[in-house]
Amino acid sequence: MSGVKKVADVAAKAGKAIDWDGMAKMLVSEEARKEFANLRRTFEDVNHQLQTKFSQEPQPIDWEYYRKGIGSKVVDMYKEAYDSIEIPKYVDTVTPQYKPKFDALLVELKEAEKTSLKESERIEKEIAEMKEMKKKISTMTADEYFAKHPELKKKFDDEMRNDYWGY
Repeated sequence: MSGVKKVADVAAKAGKAIDWDGMAKMLVSEEARKEFANLRRTFEDVNHQLQTKFSQEPQPIDWEYYRKGIGSKVVDMYKEAYDSIEIPKYVDTVTPQYKPKFDALLVELKEAEKTSLKESERIEKEIAEMKEMKKKISTMTADEYFAKHPELKKKFDDEMRNDYWGY
């Protein structure tokens, strides 16, 4: 299997392994969503090119066919020239430059995800408390309310003690 074919196969597997929708759900800002959509489109374009243009092995040349039609001398000269061509191996100089940056971004993304999940949990709890409060508010006494919010009870008591009635 040629190197290009291997790259195309790895790119195809990588494309299937990426949870694009899962990652998209984690994005908060509209700008991040646009950048992510651009990244995904670029990845899919490159992957498509790898799959179509570079994944196919070239057909071997039928030298005997040309020898019959053109003659051995000319075909042998072309075959010798063809065989002497050495295609240089691709040396990846880009990945080493960007891998540390990418890894740092992944760490930053994981931290942002943790922070976001913690904030989501806090907000969910707050919403649940508000829903509970909404159900009970019409029958709740001041003592029950102040039991849940002692800081407001202290503020209220201080205002009463200091004869501050809000006006």
